[in-house]
Amino acid sequence: MATTGADRITLEIIQSSLQAISDEMFAAFRKTAMSAIIYEVLDMGTAITDGEGNLGSSGAGIPAFVGVLDKAVKRIIEVNDAPGEIRPGDIFVTNDPFYGGVTHLNDVVLAMPIFAGDDLIAWTANIAHWNDVGGMVPGSISNEAKEIFQEGLRLPAVKLISEGKPIKSVMEIMKCNSRLPDYLQGDMWAGIAAARVGERRILELVAKYGLDTFVSALRVFMDYGEQVARRTLEGLPKGTFTLEEEQDSGAVYSVTVRITQDEFMVDLRDNPDQDPGPNNASRDGSLVAAQMVFMNITDADSSANAGHFRLLTLLTRPGSVFDARPPAAFATYYEVEIRLYDLIWRCLAPHLGDRLPAGSFGSICGTFIGGPHPDTGRHFTIVEPQVGGWGGSAFRDGNNAMFSGFHGDTFNCPAEVAEARYGLFVDRLALNDAPGGEGEHRGGKGIVLEYRVRANGCFFTCAYTRNRHRPWALGGGREGSPNRAEVIRADGTVEAYAVVTALEVNEDDVIRIHTGSGGGYGDPRRRPRELVLDDVRNGLVTEEQARVVYGAVPNDRGVQSR
Repeated sequence: MATTGADRITLEIIQSSLQAISDEMFAAFRKTAMSAIIYEVLDMGTAITDGEGNLGSSGAGIPAFVGVLDKAVKRIIEVNDAPGEIRPGDIFVTNDPFYGGVTHLNDVVLAMPIFAGDDLIAWTANIAHWNDVGGMVPGSISNEAKEIFQEGLRLPAVKLISEGKPIKSVMEIMKCNSRLPDYLQGDMWAGIAAARVGERRILELVAKYGLDTFVSALRVFMDYGEQVARRTLEGLPKGTFTLEEEQDSGAVYSVTVRITQDEFMVDLRDNPDQDPGPNNASRDGSLVAAQMVFMNITDADSSANAGHFRLLTLLTRPGSVFDARPPAAFATYYEVEIRLYDLIWRCLAPHLGDRLPAGSFGSICGTFIGGPHPDTGRHFTIVEPQVGGWGGSAFRDGNNAMFSGFHGDTFNCPAEVAEARYGLFVDRLALNDAPGGEGEHRGGKGIVLEYRVRANGCFFTCAYTRNRHRPWALGGGREGSPNRAEVIRADGTVEAYAVVTALEVNEDDVIRIHTGSGGGYGDPRRRPRELVLDDVRNGLVTEEQARVVYGAVPNDRGVQSR
C-alpha cells in the first residue's frame, strides 16, 4: 500500500478516533450484556488491530485483556488461512488457550475482520468472562481439573457469523453446554454488537480520510509507540536481574530480566514443569504479564499498541508452567499470571530507584458462588474478583481496596445488584483492620466481605494466592496481610480456606472474604506522627500497633513523641 502524504495532525485525529472507537465498543458491550460480571464489574476488554492482527488501539477494562486480543486475532488468521475463509461480515469465536483464547475457557473472544473493498484492513475484537461454559463444576472453574477437557466447551477459533448471518448450529452447541444458556446468549450478542459497532465506525473513518491515510495512521502510531518505549528504556539501569520466589503451593518460580539499550528481555525458561492441575499459563498469557510490567515502567499513560512492545523479548520453555502444552488445564491461569506479574515487579523494584512500590495483595481472589435462587428456583452463579490493598511507595501510602494492577480498570459488584441478581445477602463490606503493611508509607488496606447464603444446595469455589507468602515490603517496611476466606456455618463452626472447589454451602452459612493489605515502604518509625494518629482515628491502626510498631503513643491530645 502506498505511503500517504497526510499531515501529522490528520494522523493523530485518526489515532484518537481509533481510541474512541475502542471505547464505544466497550460501552456498547457494557450496556447490552446480560451478566453483572460484564456490565458491573467490567470483566472485559475491547481492541482494534490492523489487518495482520497487530494491536492498534485498546479500550477500557482489564489491563491483562489488552494484550490478549491481538494474539487471539493472529491465531484466528492462522487457523482460518484457506483462501476465502475470512470474508466481510464474518465473526469468529475462540476461548481455547491453544487456539488464541490465551487465558481460560470462561474468557470468550469475538473477532470481526474489517474489509475495505477486497482489502482486509483491520479487526475489531472483544473479550469477556462468561459465567458458565460447561465443564465439571458450575461456573466452569475447578481447582481439581486435570486437563482442559474437564473445564468446559472448547471453541477453537471457529466462525460464529458467516457474511452477516448467524451459524445457528454453533450457537446452539454453545448454549447447550452452559448451565446458564440465557446469559450466554445475551452476552454473546452483546459482544457481536460491540464488534459490529467498531466495524461501522472504522469504515466511516476510511470513507472520510481514505484507505492509504488510515493504514498510514496505524503504522505511524505503532512506530511512535516504539519510540516512547525506546526513550524510556534508555533511562533504565542496564544489567541482568534474577529472582526466585516460593509460591503458596511450594513451587518455586524464577525470572531473569536483562535490560540493554535496545531490549527488555524476560527469561522464564528455568521454571517448573506444567502443573498437573489448572495452575498453568499459556505462552501468550505469560507474554501479557511481561507486557504489563513493561508498560508500568516505560509509559503507563500511553495507549498500548504493537509498536510499544517491539523491544520486549520473552523466553519460555514449552511444557513449563508458563508455556503449558496440551492437554493442560487453565482454569486458574489468572493466579499464575498475577504471580508472574508480581515476580517480575519484585525482581526489578530494588533496582529501579523509587519507580515501583512494594508488593500488593497480589491475587485476583476470584470468588464463585452459585446454586438455586431462593426466589425463582433458577440456577445462579456469582463471579467476583475482589479488591485489596496496594503496596506503599517512596511517595505515599498504598491505595486501599483497589483491584490488582493486573486486573485493573474494573469495579466491584454493588451490594444492591448482588442481592437483586443472586441468591445472597451482602451482610458486610469494610476495610480489613488486620495488622500488616506497616511502613513509613504503609500498605493500603484490603477488605472484609460477607455473603450470607439464602438457599440450601449452593456452592463456593475460590483460589487465592498470597495466603502463606504475604505481600512483600521494601526499604524496611513490613509484609502485608494474607488473602483468605472463611465459611461460618449456621451452627457457628468456622472453616478456613484459600483454595476450595464446589464446597457445599447452605442457608444462613456466611462466606467471609479477607483480602490482604499491601506491603509497607520504609521504616515504620519514620512515619510522621500525625499520620499515625490519623490511622488510629480511622481505625486502620490499633493503639497498640501505634505504640509497638510505630513508636508513637496516641492519647486525647494527639500522638506523643517517640
